[in-house]
Amino acid sequence: MAPVGDRAPVLVVLGPTATGKTALAVELAHRVDGEVISADSRAFFRGLDIVTDKPSLEEQDGVPHHLIDCVPIDGTYDAMAFRADVVRLLPEIRARGRVPIVAGGGTLYLGAILRGIFDGPAKDPALRAELDAQPLAALGEELSRVDPDAAARIHPNDRLRIVRALEVFRSTGRAISCWHAEAEPLPERFLVAGLSRTRDDHRHAIEARVRRMVERGVFAEMAALAKAGLSPDVQAYRTVGVAEAFEVLDGRLSEAEFVETVAQRTWQLARRQMAWFRRDRDVRWIDRTEATTRRAADDLLTHWKLVPPGARGGRA
Repeated sequence: MAPVGDRAPVLVVLGPTATGKTALAVELAHRVDGEVISADSRAFFRGLDIVTDKPSLEEQDGVPHHLIDCVPIDGTYDAMAFRADVVRLLPEIRARGRVPIVAGGGTLYLGAILRGIFDGPAKDPALRAELDAQPLAALGEELSRVDPDAAARIHPNDRLRIVRALEVFRSTGRAISCWHAEAEPLPERFLVAGLSRTRDDHRHAIEARVRRMVERGVFAEMAALAKAGLSPDVQAYRTVGVAEAFEVLDGRLSEAEFVETVAQRTWQLARRQMAWFRRDRDVRWIDRTEATTRRAADDLLTHWKLVPPGARGGRA
């Protein structure tokens, strides 16, 4: 690829769930001799394969992938850890003469490198316990009063992030949205591609993915992970589809209701992701409803002036 100063830029492929990010990242990696860093907020966890549609070795197609299966199923991983891992991986990838490609839809994790992250106060167990004991509605009302920007950004059912925002406010006297506004992105040149689909096509793709989850054995996967430590009090449990799968196993939800419920919740997640992504102006957006993976890669490589379209390893 064309040199950019003394180091390659970081290519980023982002977008809501079920838009084809993995396929495009792999295609770009073949074209520019790249390695992929996953920014999928649940691919970090070992064992969450079917429920997250984690890329298989076949789908990775010989391209090195990083930060997949790097956290135990009962472990934790946050945006600060992701940023630190990216800082570690970038020079390692470049030392091999390759181009780093970050791909995923985890808004918190992408935000940690593209927009910066606030390294806030340490968790206060006593304050956290006090906040956790309050009804979620009351916490949401308090956040709306003290930090309306954060309240508008955080989903009203996301207790973890609401509690953290209130914890920061009470500990520092400043809204977490103010701290985030002062955060700094990584000192890198990012070339960012965003993938989208038309509404009907996207909803169809999501429903098809959920149906494949059932066909591939998502309920057996959840039963096995429960024995390995997956429970309601661990981070991985908050993945869309996990709680619903356990409801099927407990006989409280039918498979048809599982598909309908998970598809709807995934669509809601995709809308929140897109709202977050749309705030970035330096994104090259591509509608994957019509564009093939190869055409999307051609468009990006031409736009970014990296290599001639189709020059290296392009595939249909």
